[in-house]
Amino acid sequence: MQWLRDMWTREGPGIPKDAPKKAGPALFAEILVREWWEMVKLNILFILAALFVVTLPAALAAMARVSVSFVEDRNTYLLRDFTEAFLRYFWRATAWGLALGGTVAIGLYAIVTYAAGARDNLLLSAPLMIVLVATAFIAVLACHLVILMVMRDLPALRLLRLAALASVIRPLPALAALAFAAGLWLAHILFYPVSVFMPATFNFSLGMFAVAFGVHRAAVMVLDLPNATQPHREPHARDAL
Repeated sequence: MQWLRDMWTREGPGIPKDAPKKAGPALFAEILVREWWEMVKLNILFILAALFVVTLPAALAAMARVSVSFVEDRNTYLLRDFTEAFLRYFWRATAWGLALGGTVAIGLYAIVTYAAGARDNLLLSAPLMIVLVATAFIAVLACHLVILMVMRDLPALRLLRLAALASVIRPLPALAALAFAAGLWLAHILFYPVSVFMPATFNFSLGMFAVAFGVHRAAVMVLDLPNATQPHREPHARDAL
């Protein structure tokens, strides 16, 4: 049974220290090639953790935490890291998931309603565009918020402000990541039943990895890393001497 335990607990592969740095799609592809088997296992963990539906936001947060480790090329111990993140972010992820998920659902319903009405009344095109842009912004905000949440423990209001700031600074990478994730599900639908195993093998984890990869730079920018990685403390009187 040693091989079975090692499959879930061993350290993930790394990269040579002297390897030239890549960026953009090349870096995305490099990480994907290096971590594809970990992503398959992560996908299975996510499905198991989200089976009860109410655990879906926490499972997403745990998957995001592991995905950030992939992006930052840090050692990952998949089962341990996923479980710890699931328990650590359970209540916060559930609260944010209900708030943001409900808002996006309302926005999608409004989009469908206005789109149906705009076919007969062109005046409804204006509110349709407003709702469309607002819903897209909330989706981008949600992407930044979940990544920021798993990167740093922050008060709720500050987390929301930083997520909004990141969404304004760099919205396009998040939109591209969402489009990539949507493309995975579109491919699943178009090529069904050949693609029947796509969700079970990599759709969820690859989609979340794309989101983490797309918004990570904006998250780092608003957190002002590496200075923000240091624990905050009040200056001691002795420090001023």
